[in-house]
Amino acid sequence: MKPFAYVRAADVDEATRAFAAHPGARYLGGGTNLVDLMKLGVEQPSALIDVSRLPLDAVEERDDGSLRVGAAVRNSDLAAHPLVRDRYPVLSQALLAGASGQLRNAATTGGNLLQRTRCPYFQDLSKPCNKRAPGSGCGALDGVHRDHAVLGHSEHCVATHPSDMAVALAALDARVELHGEQGPRDVPVGAFHRLPGDRPEQDTVIRPGELITSVVLPAARAGLPSAYRKARDRASYAFALASVAVVLRVSEGTVADVGIAFGALAHRPWRAERAEEALRGGPATPAAFARAVDLELAAARPLRDNAYKVPLARNIAVDVLTRLAPGAAT
Repeated sequence: MKPFAYVRAADVDEATRAFAAHPGARYLGGGTNLVDLMKLGVEQPSALIDVSRLPLDAVEERDDGSLRVGAAVRNSDLAAHPLVRDRYPVLSQALLAGASGQLRNAATTGGNLLQRTRCPYFQDLSKPCNKRAPGSGCGALDGVHRDHAVLGHSEHCVATHPSDMAVALAALDARVELHGEQGPRDVPVGAFHRLPGDRPEQDTVIRPGELITSVVLPAARAGLPSAYRKARDRASYAFALASVAVVLRVSEGTVADVGIAFGALAHRPWRAERAEEALRGGPATPAAFARAVDLELAAARPLRDNAYKVPLARNIAVDVLTRLAPGAAT
């Protein structure tokens, strides 16, 4: 056991001050990922700043109809919340697709966004990994990479982001609210996570010491046509091989608006902007959906053993889009 300090913060400002006072500190929410990494020796924080008891555990509807979700809201509570189930079914479905009920009871909204890759090379201290030890190399690149990235990867890292929730949030155009020494700011979920480039150790654009305080979902009416689909090796408690979150609005057979995000294909939730652009204003038909998804996935660069991810992602995306479009499947 490696020693570390422990601070239980009473409010957001105290938490950020405590973080600044302990170089190498980490914020502790549900601990479902961080504690595991500490046991493996991947994370060795000098201090844990416990933010689990901060008043950030509410789901609040704002005057403009948007929904603010506190960073400490548990995944189980968020998935079951009536407004989330009614207005953002894609988010509820994504949360329920992730992990076991016991883990969802502990995991938090903020922590889910900050969870780290499950790449075995990252988790094994005896293996090279640029994300864990910059400059050591990427063991997965020429090693075991069946579950790894086909989009946006680099010679320095081919890991994928494991979150289901973040994929749904990206498709919904949600925003992440942050608080740090320089004050509050917010970032679109789609821009919150980074592609690896030559700095794969930086998972997100979060600044040192910043704390996620909430996630804001844009206003939506009840019954928003949206869905999450996850393909995995077994039916439960498994990370995605490929997943897709879709929000689709159709008017008189035409795509009025669409949000598509893929999971398990890249270092971050992959917003399918090319496919969305191709679909807006066009016909809501299976053929149009297939053309748009193919356009998006044309950028894929599969590795030796994971080319299967491209047709897998294509097929689930086209199927979800078709099922959401009124009359398209008939």
